[in-house]
Amino acid sequence: MRLLLVEDEADMASWLVRAFKQSGFVPDHAPDANTAESLLASNDYDAVVLDLRLPDKHGFTVLADMRQAGKRTPVLVLTAQGSLQDRVKGLNVGADDFLTKPFEIEELEARLTALVRRSRGGTHAPLQCGSLVCAHDSRAFTLAGVLLQLTPRESAALSVLLARSGSPVEKSFLSGKVFPNDSNAGPDAIELVLHRLRRKLADGDVRIVTVRGLGYMLESIAHDHSAD
Repeated sequence: MRLLLVEDEADMASWLVRAFKQSGFVPDHAPDANTAESLLASNDYDAVVLDLRLPDKHGFTVLADMRQAGKRTPVLVLTAQGSLQDRVKGLNVGADDFLTKPFEIEELEARLTALVRRSRGGTHAPLQCGSLVCAHDSRAFTLAGVLLQLTPRESAALSVLLARSGSPVEKSFLSGKVFPNDSNAGPDAIELVLHRLRRKLADGDVRIVTVRGLGYMLESIAHDHSAD
């Protein structure tokens, strides 16, 4: 699930990005409204987590502009007050859900998953490469119909590779999505994650290949591109 987190508090944003990655989400972070609007214009997200008090524009203005532009992406609003007035105004401009600070990360992730599930209506095509499938409303992967037992980091890596299947993903980009920015993991830690993933995919019809000079790519074995 690809998320856009719009949050100007650096500590809060860092914590949320780390938590999302560990849970298998693929988050982008915008520290202000201008960055958020730029990312929204150039990317498709499954959901947006939106703080209200941004340095350059109020969160409700960002939300209203999204809806006026025809973007129906589910938006969960984070609010420090949680007042009835905020909720009413938010609903009027197009918010889908609210969560009052402080909150538990488990509740936030559960609410996001529910929002995306409802928005898809159960009809959106899952991400798929060969017989590897990941439904949009869950972080569960199946290979030839069999559930894969993945760690959070394996799930995060496979989410990125599956979303871009058939195209190389740079090592630094993939590593940044799997490991927190302040992690003690070394530059080759992603290799261990990919090694474990390759073992778990070994009996299927997809594989993770190394494209020299470009990074890693998930491909269907039926469409061999002669990469390492």
